Amino acid sequence: MNAVSVDIKDMLEADSALGLVFADNLFIGKEPSTPDECATIFDTFGYPNQVTLGMEGNYYYPAFQIRVRSNDYRDGWDLIQEIMISLHGRAQETWNGTLYSIIKQSSGPALLDWDDNNRVRFVVNFDLQRR
Repeated sequence: MNAVSVDIKDMLEADSALGLVFADNLFIGKEPSTPDECATIFDTFGYPNQVTLGMEGNYYYPAFQIRVRSNDYRDGWDLIQEIMISLHGRAQETWNGTLYSIIKQSSGPALLDWDDNNRVRFVVNFDLQRR
């Protein structure tokens, strides 16, 4: 089973309306200094895994965060909103051999901060269930 961020990256790239391309303006785990306009996916703390007798069909409840950075407040807000709409409520989809029963927004989108180069950063958090 992949890290959640890997599968989410594939979901975001597949949504052509977002215009996100891995290693161009979409990243995993570390936000690079360039480009100014980008989205980064972070694996975060989730909930304990389901434990069942026989250990077959267990569900896992990880979480992730997406951070969008932009030179323009409205452009950044628009992209974080579009990402939230793309992911929230996705259900019963299989990506890279893993069934995603549900992806749901848990908080945000919200203003995180302005970085040292005066670029705005927004975040949105998600919980999910997969097996």
